[in-house]
Amino acid sequence: MFSKTFHATHPDMMDSVTNDALRDRYLVSGMFVEGEVNLNYSHNERFVIGGAVPGAAGIRLPEQSEPASAKGHPFLERREMAAVNIGSEGAIVVDGERFAMKNKECLYIPMGSREVTFEGQGARFYLASLPAHKVCPIRHVTLDQANPLERGDLANSNHRTIYQLVIPGVCESAQLLLGLTVLEEGSVWNTMPPHLHDRRSEIYLYFDLPEAQDRVMHYMGEPDGMRHLVVANEEAVISPPWSIHMGSGTKKYAFIWAMGGENLDYTDMNVLDICQLK
Repeated sequence: MFSKTFHATHPDMMDSVTNDALRDRYLVSGMFVEGEVNLNYSHNERFVIGGAVPGAAGIRLPEQSEPASAKGHPFLERREMAAVNIGSEGAIVVDGERFAMKNKECLYIPMGSREVTFEGQGARFYLASLPAHKVCPIRHVTLDQANPLERGDLANSNHRTIYQLVIPGVCESAQLLLGLTVLEEGSVWNTMPPHLHDRRSEIYLYFDLPEAQDRVMHYMGEPDGMRHLVVANEEAVISPPWSIHMGSGTKKYAFIWAMGGENLDYTDMNVLDICQLK
């Protein structure tokens, strides 16, 4: 049921990895295909990320099929999920309850949900799922209901608003933290200064790049041995706990950040000075 499985890696691997191998191990692409639910599995926190593009007909979140003994069990039997619409208006139906979803709106779908269907020509749903240990209320979160954090300024090319969507105080979850960051016109840097959080893994999905040729240079690796990936629109990067994560685009863009780990404290991070990076 998974398009690709990404294995957890040791930082020593960075010493000899080629650019192609780096992309193979951390870059997630091809998630948004019309008429399909496309899922990818990462052994970092047992994340599942993917896309659902309904097209003219609704499409359903598949049941488990791996391993064989899991066949017939709902995908969210022991998982929670957040779905963010990065396309035009659509809807998500969870066990018969329908939620209209506008652009950049999020639906938190709790553990134990049995049937999830995605609807809407032009809708594009980004999906992020983690194992869960408790059932939390289903919650539709708009940008107006999110917790906004304005950061940076135009003079430093990093004026942006961080919309915290699935976070304590906004939407209860078992271990998923998720939000959406939108850069202002003329700003291209995200997550500046960079940071580490050794108790959590994180995944960035970059989207809303204006033109087909636009790219984001995503920086990763240990602070004293940085590497980079060239990322296109609607591609994601898996960031292990030992890796920094920051990026700079050819134009403004947006990205969804999703985290999983042992705590729900957004501020649990080690902020680095840019002069520490090599």
